[in-house]
Amino acid sequence: MKEDVKEILLDENQISEIVKNMGAQISKDYKGKNLLLISVLKGSVIFMADLMRAIDIPCKIDFMVVSSYGDKSVSSGAVKIIKDLDINLSGYDLLIVEDILDTGRTLQSLMGILGTRNPNSIKICTFLDKPDRRAVPLSADYAGAQIPDEFVVGYGLDYDEKYRNLPYLGVLKKEIYSE
Repeated sequence: MKEDVKEILLDENQISEIVKNMGAQISKDYKGKNLLLISVLKGSVIFMADLMRAIDIPCKIDFMVVSSYGDKSVSSGAVKIIKDLDINLSGYDLLIVEDILDTGRTLQSLMGILGTRNPNSIKICTFLDKPDRRAVPLSADYAGAQIPDEFVVGYGLDYDEKYRNLPYLGVLKKEIYSE
C-alpha cells in the first residue's frame, strides 16, 4: 500500500495534534450543552474515534451511512440514507463528524434532513477541507486541515475500500485510480 502513495500530506504526529486541538475547542464550545456526535460512515470512523477521546465533556455518539453516488463516481448530492440514526435528535446539539468536506452537496442535504428532526443546533466538524472542490456555499464549523485538490487516502479515507488503515494522510498515485 505504501508504494501506492505519492507523498504524505499529514503524518501521524500532525494528525494527532490536529485532533487534540479540535477536541479542546469543541469541549470549550459545547460545555453545558447536549452534544451528540454523528459519524458519517465509513470514512470518518477513525477520526471520530480519536476526536471523541479528545473531547473532555459528556457527549453521545451515533452513526449514519448515506450514499450520494449511486453508480457514479461523482456525488449527485441527493442523499439516500442506508443506515439511519438510532437516537431521537430533539434537544441535542448535533455535530456531524466527517472525514472530508469536498463538494459539500451531501453534507448540505444531510443537514437539511437532520434539521427537520428538531435538534437544538447542527454544526459540521471535518478532518479535511478541500475548498477548491466546493460546489455549494457550505463551510465547516471545525476543520482540521485544508488540503489541495488531490486524491487522498489513509486515516479512514479510501480508494476502492483500500488504504483506510494507513496511519497518515497521503496522496494516491494517479496511476492507481486512473487504471
